[in-house]
Amino acid sequence: MNSPNYLLIQISFVFLSLIFVGWLIKEIFAAISISGFEEVKKKTLRIRILIGLFVWVALVSTISILKILQNFSSFPPPMMIMLAISVVTILIITFSGTLKEILRHIPPHHLIRIQVFRVFVEILLWMLFLAELMPVQTTFEGRNFDIVVGLTAPLIAYFFKENKKVMIVWNILGLGVLLNIVVVAILSLPLPFRYFMNEPSSAVVTYFPIVFLPALLVPLAYTLHFFSLRQLTGKKG
Repeated sequence: MNSPNYLLIQISFVFLSLIFVGWLIKEIFAAISISGFEEVKKKTLRIRILIGLFVWVALVSTISILKILQNFSSFPPPMMIMLAISVVTILIITFSGTLKEILRHIPPHHLIRIQVFRVFVEILLWMLFLAELMPVQTTFEGRNFDIVVGLTAPLIAYFFKENKKVMIVWNILGLGVLLNIVVVAILSLPLPFRYFMNEPSSAVVTYFPIVFLPALLVPLAYTLHFFSLRQLTGKKG
């Protein structure tokens, strides 16, 4: 895994994570600035977000570099624990009163348009497949339809930004598509319950910095869906 193409893919995953996670943070910080929170709380929220993100990235990077995530024989596998922690954390944040106030100050279509990043993720997955590091079922040539969500995101954000029903339906469908590929990727890992036996497995996602895919980019996708649905279905006021 030392080819020039693999190095390019690695660098791309890092930049993709920085750009699009940073984009969401920028939207949240802008909303905090014009929210009804006291100045002290505004500063505290910004610091907590940055520290929380830094700790998560440092933790995931460390356990990936130390090859802890590549232990598929223990139960539960470290990889599954990492995925569970991120989902539970985001769900808790999604239903918090603090987030409700923040979402009041973010235009609904802003959360949707960030999902365009999924187009670039799919291109990188395809490049990993061409390098024989990912199985075909995890790409758009196989069972992964996530690129459709990425391609339609800017269209929904532009043409339907005043139509809540369309945005809600799009978010639900987007979550379904995301769940599909997450399940396919998990069932392609070298786990006892592996279903897709074709090689290679999807174990490359446990290597640094490709681990940013399951640790940052997949959570970014469902975070945007969760936040958007909370915003669109919540009562104003």
